[in-house]
Amino acid sequence: MVRQPVTINGVTRWRDTEAEATPSAEMKEAKGVVLRQEIGDVLRSIRQTEGRTLRDVSHDARVSLGYLSEVERGQKEASSELLASICIALDVPLSAMLAQVAERIAVAEGLHVPDTVPTEFQQEFGHDVTGRDISHETGEWHRVSPLAPGVSA
Repeated sequence: MVRQPVTINGVTRWRDTEAEATPSAEMKEAKGVVLRQEIGDVLRSIRQTEGRTLRDVSHDARVSLGYLSEVERGQKEASSELLASICIALDVPLSAMLAQVAERIAVAEGLHVPDTVPTEFQQEFGHDVTGRDISHETGEWHRVSPLAPGVSA
């Protein structure tokens, strides 16, 4: 008998197994993508890129530092309201954060998701589909009107 760690959905347990030349079907099982972990990774990446601390963001988002830390580590499932609050505190559109999460999941699943908005269109209207100004001169997010130029609400 051999004790080997078996990890399923981020939880590691030790199992007694027979010494086998080939891995069992359970060991071959592909690791699934956990949405809360991907969301947490993206939020942490954005926060660190901005040079912000957990304390700063938790204060601005009005959430406890410990809870925000658990969300970033993928240990807590954040509500849509909490995600919106964190994104506001990070000054990042919720849609942009979710687009990054979707892209990471697609890559993990081995999918290639082509850009559906032609570069020429993005350049003509001065932003990409996430609402970010594509000039990138300052590296900051700039909100843009969803309406075409010259159209008023």
